[in-house]
Amino acid sequence: MKGNVKKVVLAYSGGLDTSVILTWIKENYGAEVVAYTADVGQGDVETAGLKEKAFATGADKVYVEDLKEEFVKDFVFPMLRANAVYEGTYLLGTSIARPLIAKRQIEIARMEGADSVCHGCTGKGNDQVRFEIAYLTLEPHITIISPWREWEFNSRKALIDYARDRKIPITVTEAKPYSTDRNLFHMSFEGGILEDPWAAPPSDMFMLTVSPQDAPDKVTTVELEYDKGNPVAINGKRMTPAEILIYLNKVGGENGIGRVDMVENRYVGISPGAYTKPPAAPSSRRPTGRWNPSPWTGR
Repeated sequence: MKGNVKKVVLAYSGGLDTSVILTWIKENYGAEVVAYTADVGQGDVETAGLKEKAFATGADKVYVEDLKEEFVKDFVFPMLRANAVYEGTYLLGTSIARPLIAKRQIEIARMEGADSVCHGCTGKGNDQVRFEIAYLTLEPHITIISPWREWEFNSRKALIDYARDRKIPITVTEAKPYSTDRNLFHMSFEGGILEDPWAAPPSDMFMLTVSPQDAPDKVTTVELEYDKGNPVAINGKRMTPAEILIYLNKVGGENGIGRVDMVENRYVGISPGAYTKPPAAPSSRRPTGRWNPSPWTGR
């Protein structure tokens, strides 16, 4: 199989896993690597310098694609219209972005004449299934590389050691080993201390919301205008889909709305995770936020 892999399009975030994967593919497959980043609203901090970092890590070519408006218009809004909630709590913040990311990854593979695609999903979660079903639906004969099911590493510490040994630039540390995934709809955290269901998430982990205890003790009113089931304006001002979500994130986050701490069922078992969804209704195994019945209004 390895001899048949000549060019790989890697879903690249620049984090620990995909930084190691990029080098690992070069070492183990001897293939060209096209690093592809989908900008679905993870923020300037995460996307800044990604091209330079990917090239410095060994990428042969790099794509950074702005998919924010498509993400909200064609994925988030239809999901909200469908009232899609997993296990009564999780508003599918990570999962709803995966089909879009995979779709564009396959399009780039076609443009580049790549025979393979690669993702950095762990072998224990649902994301590996989401990506791979999308790949095979769009390109049934594509080769899929899933490093977490192939390589010798069995912990994030092993990845950190590998990265340091090969001088791969990373920001994750053993003190904060949990991984994050962020887009315009939410931010998720997993790994490290979060694997203990009795341990509360560290207070400095949540980046998009203030603690409910620190939220303003006054009402914030938000008026939304809809057209054909989708919000099109806030407080009388028309905005694009992405602009609407950015605004609601800001207002919701300032008011302590959207923290979720749960133990969820996954494809190969259960795992604790924490999420931040400022416009969304928080619900959890522990009280972590003010409840709000609608994802589009907030206190």
